[in-house]
This record gives sequence, structure tokens and C-alpha cells, in this order.
Amino acid sequence: MRAVIQRVTYAKVEVEDVVVGKIESGLLVLLGVAKGDTQADADYLAAKIAQLRIFSDDAGKMNRSVLEAGGAMLAVSQFTLYGDCRKGRRPGFDAAAPPDEARRLYEHFVEASRATGLRVETGIFQADMQVSLLNDGPVTLIVESPSRSA
Repeated sequence: MRAVIQRVTYAKVEVEDVVVGKIESGLLVLLGVAKGDTQADADYLAAKIAQLRIFSDDAGKMNRSVLEAGGAMLAVSQFTLYGDCRKGRRPGFDAAAPPDEARRLYEHFVEASRATGLRVETGIFQADMQVSLLNDGPVTLIVESPSRSA
């Protein structure tokens, strides 16, 4: 499982010109699910992301988590994070989980993130979404579950 995390001043996701998820200060998380990922991968990422110390403390150092900073999360499913661009000009998506499996694990990730105490907004799985954000810093990180980063 792979997540691209952006610290944001605000972020929103729209489907057919309707805002379906919106946060102020916090994290935009683009989440990709790979074949073979498990609930343990989702649990790991939810806990890791909630505790990442990437928000400034009073001294201006990245020393506080999104929870400590009082932020929220906007979680957006994005299978293209497993696009393989090594051959040819069209990405291959063979490594991405099938839609039913990806939906189940994405929803589990959202619930596991909420269980940490975070307020979590979401996009709509498999919808054509428009994501707007103001990257704060900018701070952008990639986090993978242990089974993928080994």
C-alpha cells in the first residue's frame, strides 16, 4: 500500500461540481492499493500517517503530528500510484489491486484513520474527481506499508 501525503492549508475533492470532501489544515492523502495488500497494511499506514511529525511546533521545527496540530485528513483513493511507466509510453496498472479489493482496503484505511482520533473526509471511490489543495511548506512525502518498502 502506498500513500502520497501532502501537508495542506486546505484541500477539497469535487465530483460533478459538488464538493464531497473538504478540510482546512491537515493532510491530503492519496492512497494506492496494490495486489496482495492486507488490512494490516492499511492499519500500519493509518497509524503511521496519524503520528508523522510533520507539523511545526512553537520553535518552527517539524515536531508535531496532524493529531497534535488539530488537523484533519482528506483521503482520496488513487490506483494510478501503482502505474508502471518503465516500458513504452502508456502506464501499466498490473500491480494495482482489483477494484473490489481496493475499495475494501481503502475503506478500512479510512476507518482505521478515524479510529486514531482524526477527522477524515473522503472522495468517492472510482469517481472522476477534481482535487484542489494548497500545499503547506511545501511538504510532500511518500509512505509505503512494510511489505512494499522492503
